[in-house]
Amino acid sequence: MDIIQFSINTLNHFDEISIVEVGQHFYWQIGGFQVHAQVLITSWIVIAILLSSATIAVRDPQIVPTGAQNFVEYVLEFIRDLARTQIGEEEYGPWVSFIGTMFLFIFVSNWSGALLPWGILKLPHGELAAPTNDINTTVALALLTSVAYFYAGLTKKGLGYFGRYIQPTPILLPINILEDFTKPLSLSFRLFGNILADELVVAVPVSLVPLVVPIPVMFLGLFTSGIQALIFATLAAAYIGESMENHH
Repeated sequence: MDIIQFSINTLNHFDEISIVEVGQHFYWQIGGFQVHAQVLITSWIVIAILLSSATIAVRDPQIVPTGAQNFVEYVLEFIRDLARTQIGEEEYGPWVSFIGTMFLFIFVSNWSGALLPWGILKLPHGELAAPTNDINTTVALALLTSVAYFYAGLTKKGLGYFGRYIQPTPILLPINILEDFTKPLSLSFRLFGNILADELVVAVPVSLVPLVVPIPVMFLGLFTSGIQALIFATLAAAYIGESMENHH
């Protein structure tokens, strides 16, 4: 009963953290729901950047890639290697698109917060920022990862997937159950906390010395933003691979 109550409390906690916010926000009413408009706007911009870049890069594919096509194929090979390493040679193929989507969306979102002049676009309330600067975005990405690794495990093993909860010994059942709740929590808060902290660290020197001094901090922010995207994608692939591996 304690485990069930903890699970219910954890799900309620996800609902509570959805109201976490820093500063003012611009809201839209869609049906009976209130959504953060600036998160949707910046997310659509990031998606448009990804789609347009991919379309331009492969609109005239060549047998021997050059230019943008060469860069896109390099990125794809990098994502394939990441998925192959974490999931396994035999199982990684169907998951390349999911891992790649996660990595590219988070990577471009993080960099957009540092490179794009969001301040040019004025809103009635609040201001635009990276989509990953909002806890709702990172929680959604983490929950998608949880759904993905449950789907992977159930697809390969059926109901036998749940046997992992009593391995290597039934004594670990409560800990193994708690692990499935802590995974999305750690994924979401790690990404949200690092991106929010990075933008706040950059904002302070920019407001004090708006020219030369903040530039090294901004470059460091770009590096850490890319690392955060890589960490999230690597962990997502590792969780999927773990759910499909055979336990003896």
